[in-house]
Amino acid sequence: MKTGNAKGIVGFIGLGTMGCEMARNLLRAGYEVRAYDVRSEAVDSLVGLGAKPAASVEEAGRGADIVISMLPDTPQVEEIICGPDGLLAHPPAGRLIVDMSTISPGAVRRFHAALQEVGVSFLDAPVSGGPIGAKNATLSIMVGGDAEAFARAKPYFEAMGTTVTHVGEPGAGQAVKLCNQLVCGINIQAICEAIALGRACGVDLNQLRDVLLGGSAASWMLDKLGPAMIAGDAGAGFRIDLMLKDLRLVQEQAQMLSIPLPGTALVTSQYIEARAHGEGTNGNQALFRVYDRMTNQPRS
Repeated sequence: MKTGNAKGIVGFIGLGTMGCEMARNLLRAGYEVRAYDVRSEAVDSLVGLGAKPAASVEEAGRGADIVISMLPDTPQVEEIICGPDGLLAHPPAGRLIVDMSTISPGAVRRFHAALQEVGVSFLDAPVSGGPIGAKNATLSIMVGGDAEAFARAKPYFEAMGTTVTHVGEPGAGQAVKLCNQLVCGINIQAICEAIALGRACGVDLNQLRDVLLGGSAASWMLDKLGPAMIAGDAGAGFRIDLMLKDLRLVQEQAQMLSIPLPGTALVTSQYIEARAHGEGTNGNQALFRVYDRMTNQPRS
Protein backbone atom coordinates (compact mmCIF):
# COMPACT_ATOMS: atom_id res chain seq x y z
CA MET A 1 0.00 0.00 0.00
CA LYS A 2 2.95 2.33 0.50
CA THR A 3 3.99 4.47 -2.41
CA GLY A 4 7.36 5.99 -3.26
CA ASN A 5 9.34 6.88 -0.17
CA ALA A 6 6.25 7.42 1.99
CA LYS A 7 6.15 5.60 5.34
CA GLY A 8 2.47 4.85 4.82
CA ILE A 9 -0.76 6.23 3.40
CA VAL A 10 -3.07 8.19 5.69
CA GLY A 11 -6.62 9.14 4.81
CA PHE A 12 -7.24 12.24 6.92
CA ILE A 13 -10.81 13.48 7.37
CA GLY A 14 -11.52 16.83 9.05
CA LEU A 15 -9.18 19.77 8.47
CA GLY A 16 -10.29 22.30 11.06
CA THR A 17 -7.96 24.22 13.36
CA MET A 18 -6.65 21.02 14.95
CA GLY A 19 -6.93 18.56 12.08
CA CYS A 20 -5.08 20.74 9.59
CA GLU A 21 -2.03 21.00 11.85
CA MET A 22 -2.11 17.30 12.68
CA ALA A 23 -2.24 16.37 9.00
CA ARG A 24 0.67 18.74 8.32
CA ASN A 25 2.75 16.98 10.94
CA LEU A 26 2.02 13.61 9.33
CA LEU A 27 3.26 15.07 6.02
CA ARG A 28 6.40 16.38 7.72
CA ALA A 29 7.00 12.95 9.23
CA GLY A 30 7.06 11.38 5.76
CA TYR A 31 3.55 9.96 5.45
CA GLU A 32 1.43 10.34 2.33
CA VAL A 33 -1.77 12.16 3.30
CA ARG A 34 -5.02 11.96 1.35
CA ALA A 35 -7.08 14.82 2.72
CA TYR A 36 -10.84 15.31 2.85
CA ASP A 37 -12.97 18.06 4.37
CA VAL A 38 -16.40 19.42 3.55
CA ARG A 39 -14.65 22.76 2.97
CA SER A 40 -12.69 22.59 -0.27
CA GLU A 41 -10.50 25.53 0.75
CA ALA A 42 -9.24 23.53 3.74
CA VAL A 43 -8.22 20.69 1.42
CA ASP A 44 -6.57 23.13 -0.99
CA SER A 45 -4.40 24.61 1.77
CA LEU A 46 -3.07 21.16 2.65
CA VAL A 47 -2.57 20.16 -0.98
CA GLY A 48 -0.23 23.14 -1.24
CA LEU A 49 1.95 21.40 1.37
CA GLY A 50 2.05 18.09 -0.49
CA ALA A 51 -1.16 16.30 0.45
CA LYS A 52 -3.34 14.60 -2.15
CA PRO A 53 -6.97 15.80 -2.35
CA ALA A 54 -9.89 13.45 -1.83
CA ALA A 55 -13.37 14.30 -3.08
CA SER A 56 -15.18 12.05 -0.58
CA VAL A 57 -14.76 9.99 2.57
CA GLU A 58 -14.58 6.86 0.43
CA GLU A 59 -11.80 8.35 -1.71
CA ALA A 60 -9.83 9.43 1.37
CA GLY A 61 -9.87 5.88 2.68
CA ARG A 62 -9.28 4.07 -0.60
CA GLY A 63 -5.96 2.25 -0.45
CA ALA A 64 -5.03 3.84 2.88
CA ASP A 65 -3.07 2.07 5.61
CA ILE A 66 -5.02 4.05 8.20
CA VAL A 67 -7.86 6.57 8.23
CA ILE A 68 -7.76 9.32 10.85
CA SER A 69 -10.69 11.64 11.57
CA MET A 70 -10.78 14.89 13.55
CA LEU A 71 -14.33 16.23 13.59
CA PRO A 72 -16.51 18.52 15.72
CA ASP A 73 -18.96 16.10 17.36
CA THR A 74 -20.53 12.63 17.42
CA PRO A 75 -22.97 13.13 14.49
CA GLN A 76 -20.15 14.04 12.08
CA VAL A 77 -18.16 10.96 13.08
CA GLU A 78 -21.26 8.77 12.74
CA GLU A 79 -21.80 10.13 9.22
CA ILE A 80 -18.29 9.31 7.99
CA ILE A 81 -18.49 5.81 9.46
CA CYS A 82 -22.11 4.75 9.01
CA GLY A 83 -23.27 7.00 6.17
CA PRO A 84 -23.82 5.66 2.63
CA ASP A 85 -20.39 6.93 1.57
CA GLY A 86 -18.92 5.91 4.92
CA LEU A 87 -16.03 3.78 6.06
CA LEU A 88 -18.21 0.92 7.27
CA ALA A 89 -19.33 0.35 3.68
CA HIS A 90 -15.95 1.26 2.18
CA PRO A 91 -13.20 0.23 4.66
CA PRO A 92 -9.60 1.34 4.11
CA ALA A 93 -7.20 -1.26 2.78
CA GLY A 94 -5.28 -1.29 6.07
CA ARG A 95 -8.48 -2.09 8.02
CA LEU A 96 -7.63 0.52 10.68
CA ILE A 97 -9.67 3.63 11.57
CA VAL A 98 -8.76 6.12 14.29
CA ASP A 99 -11.08 8.88 15.45
CA MET A 100 -9.27 11.69 17.29
CA SER A 101 -12.36 13.84 17.89
CA THR A 102 -13.99 14.27 21.29
CA ILE A 103 -17.27 12.36 21.11
CA SER A 104 -19.60 10.15 23.16
CA PRO A 105 -17.94 7.06 24.71
CA GLY A 106 -21.15 5.12 24.03
CA ALA A 107 -21.00 6.01 20.34
CA VAL A 108 -17.38 4.84 20.22
CA ARG A 109 -18.39 1.42 21.49
CA ARG A 110 -21.11 1.20 18.83
CA PHE A 111 -18.69 2.14 16.06
CA HIS A 112 -16.12 -0.35 17.34
CA ALA A 113 -18.65 -3.21 17.38
CA ALA A 114 -20.00 -2.41 13.90
CA LEU A 115 -16.56 -2.13 12.34
CA GLN A 116 -15.31 -5.24 14.11
CA GLU A 117 -18.04 -7.21 12.33
CA VAL A 118 -16.49 -6.34 8.96
CA GLY A 119 -12.92 -6.95 10.11
CA VAL A 120 -11.90 -3.33 10.73
CA SER A 121 -10.12 -2.14 13.88
CA PHE A 122 -11.30 1.13 15.46
CA LEU A 123 -9.52 3.29 18.04
CA ASP A 124 -10.81 6.32 19.89
CA ALA A 125 -7.85 8.66 20.38
CA PRO A 126 -8.92 12.13 21.55
CA VAL A 127 -6.21 14.69 22.22
CA SER A 128 -5.28 17.43 24.67
CA GLY A 129 -2.97 20.36 24.02
CA GLY A 130 -5.09 22.61 21.85
CA PRO A 131 -4.06 24.37 18.66
CA ILE A 132 -0.56 25.05 20.01
CA GLY A 133 -0.02 21.36 20.73
CA ALA A 134 -1.42 20.41 17.32
CA LYS A 135 0.91 22.84 15.55
CA ASN A 136 4.00 21.77 17.50
CA ALA A 137 3.22 18.02 17.44
CA THR A 138 3.19 17.99 21.25
CA LEU A 139 -0.34 16.70 21.79
CA SER A 140 -1.24 14.31 24.58
CA ILE A 141 -3.11 11.42 22.95
CA MET A 142 -5.28 9.07 25.02
CA VAL A 143 -6.24 5.90 23.18
CA GLY A 144 -9.00 3.37 23.73
CA GLY A 145 -9.26 0.10 21.81
CA ASP A 146 -7.45 -3.14 21.08
CA ALA A 147 -3.76 -3.35 21.99
CA GLU A 148 -2.82 -4.74 18.57
CA ALA A 149 -4.52 -1.85 16.77
CA PHE A 150 -2.84 0.62 19.13
CA ALA A 151 0.58 -0.84 18.29
CA ARG A 152 -0.12 -0.41 14.57
CA ALA A 153 -1.30 3.18 15.01
CA LYS A 154 1.39 4.30 17.45
CA PRO A 155 3.94 5.50 14.83
CA TYR A 156 1.26 7.77 13.38
CA PHE A 157 0.39 9.10 16.83
CA GLU A 158 4.05 9.85 17.50
CA ALA A 159 4.11 12.15 14.48
CA MET A 160 1.39 14.26 16.13
CA GLY A 161 2.06 14.08 19.86
CA THR A 162 4.65 13.55 22.56
CA THR A 163 2.53 11.73 25.13
CA VAL A 164 0.78 8.69 23.65
CA THR A 165 -1.00 6.41 26.12
CA HIS A 166 -3.16 3.32 25.63
CA VAL A 167 -5.72 3.79 28.41
CA GLY A 168 -7.94 0.74 27.90
CA GLU A 169 -10.86 -0.73 26.01
CA PRO A 170 -12.99 1.02 23.35
CA GLY A 171 -14.40 4.25 24.78
CA ALA A 172 -11.72 4.58 27.45
CA GLY A 173 -9.89 7.25 25.47
CA GLN A 174 -13.04 9.36 25.42
CA ALA A 175 -13.65 8.78 29.13
CA VAL A 176 -10.16 10.06 29.96
CA LYS A 177 -10.63 13.04 27.63
CA LEU A 178 -13.90 13.97 29.35
CA CYS A 179 -12.10 13.92 32.70
CA ASN A 180 -9.45 16.17 31.13
CA GLN A 181 -12.07 18.65 29.92
CA LEU A 182 -13.76 18.70 33.30
CA VAL A 183 -10.47 19.76 34.91
CA CYS A 184 -9.74 22.30 32.17
CA GLY A 185 -13.16 23.95 32.42
CA ILE A 186 -13.09 24.30 36.19
CA ASN A 187 -9.47 25.48 36.08
CA ILE A 188 -10.37 28.23 33.58
CA GLN A 189 -13.24 29.26 35.85
CA ALA A 190 -10.91 29.41 38.87
CA ILE A 191 -8.46 31.63 36.96
CA CYS A 192 -11.29 33.94 35.90
CA GLU A 193 -12.38 34.28 39.52
CA ALA A 194 -8.84 34.97 40.74
CA ILE A 195 -8.37 37.68 38.11
CA ALA A 196 -11.76 39.22 38.91
CA LEU A 197 -10.91 39.36 42.60
CA GLY A 198 -7.39 40.64 41.95
CA ARG A 199 -8.73 43.37 39.69
CA ALA A 200 -11.27 44.45 42.32
CA CYS A 201 -8.46 44.59 44.89
CA GLY A 202 -6.43 46.83 42.61
CA VAL A 203 -3.41 44.54 42.24
CA ASP A 204 -1.30 44.35 39.08
CA LEU A 205 -2.81 41.42 37.18
CA ASN A 206 0.33 40.48 35.28
CA GLN A 207 2.24 40.39 38.55
CA LEU A 208 -0.57 38.35 40.10
CA ARG A 209 -0.22 35.80 37.31
CA ASP A 210 3.56 35.62 37.73
CA VAL A 211 3.21 35.00 41.46
CA LEU A 212 0.56 32.31 40.97
CA LEU A 213 2.71 30.58 38.35
CA GLY A 214 5.52 30.37 40.90
CA GLY A 215 3.45 28.47 43.44
CA SER A 216 0.92 25.69 43.87
CA ALA A 217 -1.73 27.56 41.83
CA ALA A 218 0.37 27.18 38.66
CA SER A 219 -1.33 25.51 35.69
CA TRP A 220 -1.10 25.20 31.91
CA MET A 221 -4.25 27.30 31.57
CA LEU A 222 -2.89 30.10 33.73
CA ASP A 223 0.37 30.07 31.77
CA LYS A 224 -1.11 29.93 28.26
CA LEU A 225 -4.49 31.66 28.60
CA GLY A 226 -3.86 34.01 31.53
CA PRO A 227 -2.21 36.76 29.43
CA ALA A 228 -5.14 36.82 27.00
CA MET A 229 -7.64 37.01 29.86
CA ILE A 230 -5.77 39.93 31.40
CA ALA A 231 -5.47 41.73 28.06
CA GLY A 232 -9.11 41.12 27.16
CA ASP A 233 -8.09 39.18 24.06
CA ALA A 234 -10.90 36.77 23.16
CA GLY A 235 -9.30 35.54 19.91
CA ALA A 236 -10.19 32.04 18.87
CA GLY A 237 -8.04 29.13 19.96
CA PHE A 238 -10.09 26.26 21.33
CA ARG A 239 -13.56 27.74 20.92
CA ILE A 240 -16.23 28.31 23.58
CA ASP A 241 -18.68 26.29 21.44
CA LEU A 242 -16.38 23.26 21.39
CA MET A 243 -15.70 23.41 25.13
CA LEU A 244 -19.43 23.63 25.78
CA LYS A 245 -19.93 20.54 23.62
CA ASP A 246 -17.28 18.69 25.64
CA LEU A 247 -18.87 19.73 28.94
CA ARG A 248 -22.23 18.49 27.64
CA LEU A 249 -20.63 15.10 26.97
CA VAL A 250 -19.13 15.12 30.49
CA GLN A 251 -22.54 15.74 32.03
CA GLU A 252 -24.27 13.16 29.85
CA GLN A 253 -21.77 10.53 30.97
CA ALA A 254 -22.03 11.58 34.62
CA GLN A 255 -25.83 11.45 34.56
CA MET A 256 -25.73 7.99 32.97
CA LEU A 257 -23.50 6.79 35.82
CA SER A 258 -25.24 8.82 38.58
CA ILE A 259 -22.07 10.74 39.42
CA PRO A 260 -22.72 14.26 40.83
CA LEU A 261 -20.49 16.94 39.28
CA PRO A 262 -21.61 20.25 40.82
CA GLY A 263 -18.49 22.16 39.74
CA THR A 264 -18.94 21.04 36.15
CA ALA A 265 -22.60 22.07 36.23
CA LEU A 266 -21.65 25.58 37.38
CA VAL A 267 -18.95 26.18 34.79
CA THR A 268 -21.21 24.76 32.08
CA SER A 269 -23.84 27.37 32.93
CA GLN A 270 -21.19 30.07 32.54
CA TYR A 271 -20.15 28.75 29.13
CA ILE A 272 -23.84 28.84 28.13
CA GLU A 273 -23.98 32.48 29.29
CA ALA A 274 -20.88 33.26 27.24
CA ARG A 275 -22.40 31.74 24.12
CA ALA A 276 -25.66 33.62 24.71
CA HIS A 277 -23.62 36.85 24.55
CA GLY A 278 -22.13 35.92 21.18
CA GLU A 279 -18.87 34.43 22.47
CA GLY A 280 -19.30 30.97 20.91
CA THR A 281 -16.61 31.37 18.25
CA ASN A 282 -14.17 33.05 20.64
CA GLY A 283 -11.44 31.18 22.50
CA ASN A 284 -11.80 29.56 25.92
CA GLN A 285 -10.31 32.58 27.67
CA ALA A 286 -13.41 34.56 26.63
CA LEU A 287 -15.08 32.95 29.67
CA PHE A 288 -13.56 35.90 31.55
CA ARG A 289 -16.03 38.18 29.80
CA VAL A 290 -18.74 36.53 31.93
CA TYR A 291 -16.94 37.98 34.96
CA ASP A 292 -16.59 41.34 33.22
CA ARG A 293 -20.36 41.41 32.87
CA MET A 294 -21.04 40.19 36.41
CA THR A 295 -18.73 42.87 37.85
CA ASN A 296 -20.05 45.57 35.46
CA GLN A 297 -16.68 46.08 33.80
CA PRO A 298 -17.46 45.31 30.16
CA ARG A 299 -14.71 45.52 27.54
CA SER A 300 -15.02 46.27 23.86
